[in-house]
Amino acid sequence: MKRTRIQPNIDGYPAEFQALLRSSEVWDSSSSPEARVLFLDRDGGYYLKSALKGTLAREADMTRYFHTKGLASEVLSYISAEKDWLLTARVTGEDCTHAAYLADPKRLCDTTAELLRNLHSLDFSDCPVQNRNETYYETAERNYRAGHYDTSLFPDHWGYRSAEEAWQVIEAGRHLMKTDALLHGDYCLPNVMLDCWRFSGFIDLGNGGAGDRHIDLFWGAWTLNFNLKTEQYTERFFDAYGRDAVDREKLKLVAAFEVFG
Repeated sequence: MKRTRIQPNIDGYPAEFQALLRSSEVWDSSSSPEARVLFLDRDGGYYLKSALKGTLAREADMTRYFHTKGLASEVLSYISAEKDWLLTARVTGEDCTHAAYLADPKRLCDTTAELLRNLHSLDFSDCPVQNRNETYYETAERNYRAGHYDTSLFPDHWGYRSAEEAWQVIEAGRHLMKTDALLHGDYCLPNVMLDCWRFSGFIDLGNGGAGDRHIDLFWGAWTLNFNLKTEQYTERFFDAYGRDAVDREKLKLVAAFEVFG
């Protein structure tokens, strides 16, 4: 996880966080333009995330929920004012893009597959987000209507020749999406934390909820391809997860959703 030491203008932060910021070494740990993430190096560490107003509410809810299951850090504060702020305790260890984990790709593949199958085996009847499939479709439809279509992140065999082709696949197959698992929602190597190969927690849970397991399976296979720069671990990942629960046609359906963001 890349970090850059900074000296933020503390007056621009909510009063609740200013004392903590003043007493900490502050590092920028952001990985996307949609949110800023600061690592506060004190008392074991904290992460302070900020984004547009209302955009971190689901992440706060899902992180709290995963924390009750021992799968995520504690939410220490969530504030929604002129923008959203989310303060969480640091998860021990390093994410799965750390060099020590990438250096053993077979073990990394098997570990992430097994962790995902364990996550998907949990009871989700009390999950605060029960409609992940619905919001997944709504996002794809909104972006399709707006002309947002991007296949650049996906391998050729999961791509589509046009937005219309992908949308037709969604319309024909959306009824196949089941609510059969508790989802991370963005199951990629940077969002899985290990401490010397021992699982320590999930992060970035804003897309989580109860939905179709193939959303996580798609991203679990994709992240190995992307971070290891090879597709040779795709089949091993599905074997380690359990072929009994993997539908390759459903993965193609998820790919159609994902080209719309």
